[in-house]
Amino acid sequence: MRGWWQDLTDLVLPADCAGCGAPRTALCPRCRAALHGSAARRVRPVPEPAGLPVVHAVAPYAAEVRTLLLAHKERGALTLTGALGTALAGAVRSSLGADGGAGVRPGGGAYVGAGPAGPARWPGCGPVLLVPVPSARWAVRARGHDPVRRMALAAAGELRRTGTPARVAAVLRQRRAVADQAGLDARRRLANLAGALEVSPGGGRLLGVGHVVLVDDLMTTGASLAEAARALREAAVPRREVKRAVYEATTREGREEQRIGAPQERRESVHSAPEKAAPNALRRILHAAVIAAPRDSFEMNRN
Repeated sequence: MRGWWQDLTDLVLPADCAGCGAPRTALCPRCRAALHGSAARRVRPVPEPAGLPVVHAVAPYAAEVRTLLLAHKERGALTLTGALGTALAGAVRSSLGADGGAGVRPGGGAYVGAGPAGPARWPGCGPVLLVPVPSARWAVRARGHDPVRRMALAAAGELRRTGTPARVAAVLRQRRAVADQAGLDARRRLANLAGALEVSPGGGRLLGVGHVVLVDDLMTTGASLAEAARALREAAVPRREVKRAVYEATTREGREEQRIGAPQERRESVHSAPEKAAPNALRRILHAAVIAAPRDSFEMNRN
């Protein structure tokens, strides 16, 4: 009800820019450029959690972009959904380009190395499946809407409009309560989310019919995306195959230890993270896209 009331209010009352407060416009040209003016790039948190898929983001989480995301998520500025969805679609296109497709700006034009400018067309098999990272149930109730799912639906619409078949597959759900992530460091966030997500019954069948891209509004430590990726990989691979892959990896490791002595870190990583033994094909088809990430996580800003 809160969401419907906010939609009606936004239509009737004049709004100021949610990013900078410019009068009588929901999103001013400067704030729109902050969302849509740059090509999406790969981002990597430091430290990078195990199992994190390749992630692309459109903008640094700062200034107007931070204000826009908070306005949409926490204050119910639902008129921003379309613009945020368009930005998210740009990050999704960039993730497709990482697999050999064309890299495309959020508005649809190609960037350097992508070939002729124009609509992006996904050359792969099947549709692009946008899987939103689920919010905690208490957070959805408190906000009156699910911001990531809203943006995912808008992004799928933008992708279809520009020639990329896409749909939202909201197959992830929380299987246990988690604490509020605010104020937790990277290690505590990983511990808080470990094993917290699962694929809903019947959802695993959807994952084999297209290219899966995890979507969220923001990446900070990467803990949420890593946990979501673990749940998807677990659902996509029959348990007997995971066990066999772990067994084979451990057996190979044992032979190597006999020959040259494998380091302890290698032995621990195989046993503690069985999802790493999933087939390489799953690694190729599972990517992630977000609107924003910390500035220092953008690869081009690193030495």
